[in-house]
Amino acid sequence: MRKSWSIYITDLRNLSRNWVAAIIIGGLIFLPSLYAWLNIYASWDPYANTDQLPVAVVNEDKGATVRAEPIDVGGQLVDTLKENRDMDWTFTTREQAMEGIEYGDYFAVLIIPEDFSERLGTVISGEPEKSQIEYYVNEKLNSIAPKITEKGASVIVEKVSSQFIATVNEVIFDLFNQVGVEIQKDLPDIERFEQYIFDLEEKLPAIHETLIGTRNDAKTARQLVHQAQNKMPAAKQTVSEGLGTIDRTLGFLNQAEARLNEMAPTIKQDLNTASRISKETNDFLTKVGNVQLDFSELDQAKERVDTRMTNAIEKVDAIQADLVWLRDRAAESKPSEEGDAAPADPEREQRLQNAIDRTGEIKALMTETQTNARNLNGLVEGKQQQMKQTLTDLQDISGRVSVRLDQFIAEYEQTIEPTVRSEVKRAKGTLQQGRSMLVQIQTTIPEVERVLSSTSTHLAEGQGMLDQVMAEYPYVSEKVKSLANRIREVKGETDINEIIQLLQNDPQAERSFFEEPIVLKENKLFPIKNYGTGMTPFYTVLSIWVGCLLLISLLATDAENHEEMSARHVYIGKLMTFLTIGFLQTIIVTVGDLTLLGVKANNPVWFILFGVFISVIFMTLVYTLVTLFGDVGKALAIVLLVLQIAGSGGTYPVMLLPEFFQWINPGLPFTYAVDLMREAVGGIVWSRVLTDVTFLLITGVAIFFVGFFFKEIINRKTHQLLRKSRESGLFH
Repeated sequence: MRKSWSIYITDLRNLSRNWVAAIIIGGLIFLPSLYAWLNIYASWDPYANTDQLPVAVVNEDKGATVRAEPIDVGGQLVDTLKENRDMDWTFTTREQAMEGIEYGDYFAVLIIPEDFSERLGTVISGEPEKSQIEYYVNEKLNSIAPKITEKGASVIVEKVSSQFIATVNEVIFDLFNQVGVEIQKDLPDIERFEQYIFDLEEKLPAIHETLIGTRNDAKTARQLVHQAQNKMPAAKQTVSEGLGTIDRTLGFLNQAEARLNEMAPTIKQDLNTASRISKETNDFLTKVGNVQLDFSELDQAKERVDTRMTNAIEKVDAIQADLVWLRDRAAESKPSEEGDAAPADPEREQRLQNAIDRTGEIKALMTETQTNARNLNGLVEGKQQQMKQTLTDLQDISGRVSVRLDQFIAEYEQTIEPTVRSEVKRAKGTLQQGRSMLVQIQTTIPEVERVLSSTSTHLAEGQGMLDQVMAEYPYVSEKVKSLANRIREVKGETDINEIIQLLQNDPQAERSFFEEPIVLKENKLFPIKNYGTGMTPFYTVLSIWVGCLLLISLLATDAENHEEMSARHVYIGKLMTFLTIGFLQTIIVTVGDLTLLGVKANNPVWFILFGVFISVIFMTLVYTLVTLFGDVGKALAIVLLVLQIAGSGGTYPVMLLPEFFQWINPGLPFTYAVDLMREAVGGIVWSRVLTDVTFLLITGVAIFFVGFFFKEIINRKTHQLLRKSRESGLFH
C-alpha cells in the first residue's frame, strides 16, 4: 500500500512542478463541467420559446347557415389564434403557405377547408359529418419542431371541438330545459296515460270479446248486403212495373176525366130531357084523365105516352151506362197487391153506386108507366072506371118520376158531378206523386247498387282488418301487459319529478361542464421546475463519464519505473490519481449545476455526494478497462458510453426504446447512476436509492477486483498485442 501511495504522491508532485501539466489537468477538470452545463442550459426551457416557431394558417371556410342562423367557425378560430401566443401564427393564402413550408419558412401549415362550418352544422342532421383541418409539416427541418407544432395543432383541434361540443350541448340542454318544463306541465296527462295503459290492460279481455262480436257482426252485415244485392233486380222490376201500372191508371183517369168532361153536358141535357118528358107525360095524363076520349084519341094518347117514355128510358139508360163506366174506372184505380196505384175512396164508389141505383129506380118507374100505358086498350071496354083509376095511377107514377128526376138532377149537379171531378183530380194527383216517388226510386237504384257494392267491399276490407287485428291481438295484448309492467317497474325505480328536475338544469352550467367535463387535478409528488432541471441528472452523469474518458485519453495508466513495483501497486496508485481528478471534476459540475445554473435540487447535499459516488464507480470502471486493455479499453469505454446514452432511459422512458435497448438497460451503470441523481433532484425514495447504490457498488467492487487481481496477467497479453500493433507504424 505504501508503494501505491508513493505513486499517488509522485503524480501530485509532478503536477505541481509542471505548469503545463497543471494547466492541462485544470482543463480536464473543468471541461466535463462545460459539457454538462452547456447541454443543461440549452435544454433549460425549450417550450418557453415556441412562440417563435412560424406556423402558417389558411382560412378557406365559407361559413354555413344552421336553423336560419349563420355560423363561421373558421373565422372564430382565426380570431382565437390571433390572440394566442403559443406559436408565431401567420395568416396567409394556401399558395403562399405551401410555398413557404416547402422552402422552410414555416415549420407547419394549418388549412381550414371551405366546408369546415358546413360539416359541423350537420350535427343536427341524421347523418353528421366530421370536419377536418388540413395539417402539413416539414419534418426535414427539425426532429423536435414537428412534434411541437403537431401538439399545438392537436390542442387547437381539441379546443375547437370542446367549444363546439359545449355549444351544441348548451343548445341540447336548453331544449331539455324546455322539455322538462313541458313535461312538468303535461305531468297530469302523463299520469292519465299511465292510468289509461292500466285500464287498457284490465279491459283487454272485454276488448277481445268485442272484437269477436264485431267480426261476427261484419259477417252478418255482409250476408245482409249480399241478400239486398240479390234482391235489387226484383226491386228494379217491381218499380218498373209499378211505374207501368201508374201510367196505365193515369191513362184511365185521363180518359175518365175526358169522358166526364164530354158526358157532363150530355148527362145534364139527358136528365133535363127526361124530366121534361116526364113532366109532359104527367101533364098529358092529367089532361087525358079530365076529358072523355074515344078509342082513336086513346090510341093517340097511348102512342104519345109510349113514345115519350121510350125516349125518356133511353136517356136514363145512357145516363146509367155513363155512371157504370165511371164506377168501373174508379174500381180500376184500386191499389194492387204491390200497392203501386193510388188508393180508392169507398165513399166515392158508394155515391156512384147510389146514383146508378137511382137511375135504375127512375128507369123502373118509367118502364112501369110505359107498360101501364100500353095496357090501356084492354081497359077501355066496360072498364071506364078502372081506366080512370089506371090513368090516375099513371099520373101518380109519372109525377113520382118527375119528382125523382128533379131530385136526381139536383143531386147530380150538386154532389155527384163535383165529387167525381174532385175524386178524379185527387186520384190523378196521388198517382202523379206516387209516380214521382217511383221515378226517384228508379233513379236512386243505381246509387243504391253502388252503395251496396261499396259497402260490401268495405265490409270485406273491414272484416279482413278485423281478422288481422284478431291475429295481432295476442302480440298487442302481450305488449300492453309488458308496457304496463315496465311502467310499474319504472315508477318503482325512478321518480319522474327527479327526471323533470334533471331536465330543468341550467343550460349554461351544463355547457361549462361539457366544455371541460374532466379537469385534470395535477398532484406533483416530485415536482421538477423545468425541462433543464429534469435533464440535469442525465447530463451530469454523462459529463462524469466524459470526464473519465478525457482523463484516460490524456493521462498514463502506468507509472514510471514500475519495474520495481507490482502491477497491483501501480493499479492502486494510479487509480487514486484518477479518482482525485474525478472527484474534482464531479465537485465542480454538481456545485456548478446548483449555483451557476440554478438547478433546484430537492436534496442538494445528496446530489453532490451521489455525484462523487458515481464518479468513483465510473472512474474505477473506465480506468480498469484502459489499464487492462490499453487502447482497446478506451474503445470499450467509448462503446459503453454510446450504449448507455441510448439505453439508459436518460432522455426517453426505457419502455419507448427498441427491444434491444430495453434488454440491456438493466445491466448498464448509467441506468442506476441517472436514477440515483434523479432521486436527489426530485425527492429521495430510499428504497430506490438502496437499489441503485447496491448495483453500482457491486459493479465497482467487481471491476476493482478484476483489475487488482488480473492486471498483471492481462497486461502480458495486451503488451504483446500493443508491440505488434506499433510495428505497423499506424499506432503509437
